Amino acid sequence: MEYIETVEALETLYGTPGEAALAKVARRMTPLYRDWIARSRFCILSTVGPEGTDASPRGDDGPVVRELDPGTLALPDWQGNQRIDSLRNILRDPRVSLMFFVPGSNNVIRVNGRARLTADAALRESFARAGKLPRTVAVIEIAEIYAQCARALMRARFWTAGDESTGLPSMGDLLREMTEGRFDGAAYDAEWPGRAARSLW
Repeated sequence: MEYIETVEALETLYGTPGEAALAKVARRMTPLYRDWIARSRFCILSTVGPEGTDASPRGDDGPVVRELDPGTLALPDWQGNQRIDSLRNILRDPRVSLMFFVPGSNNVIRVNGRARLTADAALRESFARAGKLPRTVAVIEIAEIYAQCARALMRARFWTAGDESTGLPSMGDLLREMTEGRFDGAAYDAEWPGRAARSLW
């Protein structure tokens, strides 16, 4: 098998992007990008660090990020698995990408930029939920915002295929497999719904 080794060889295969692919890029929030991102409750946060790359799902029951100013977004870090892979990466390499989804839309909005972490009390308090605060907030300086082509979600029938989760391995199944049976996967699955309900924020 031959591999593509140069940018020139790659560009020869693909040609030049169309006008729409370039014209859609903004360097800060615009009224329409603001409206789109404000309606997104879910995004994927991508980071890079010395050990490699990481992509982490982030979600909320309202906007997943907050606009601090037209060039800056704030992403609270709510309860998770405490691995903090993304946060470690941000401290060592501030480059981040966010992919914003809105249920029912095949478009995805992307933000590329640089992030810094803060435990600023006033900012954390501004995200308070039922007396709980995010431990940190990622403050993201926007480098570019643009709409991603809808074809990937259209091909996948992402919103229209229906529930395809029947028969998927559970988290308990995966933990049992990875520990060669030492982990009680059935107990984990039985306890998870209640634990999750108590620790969403």
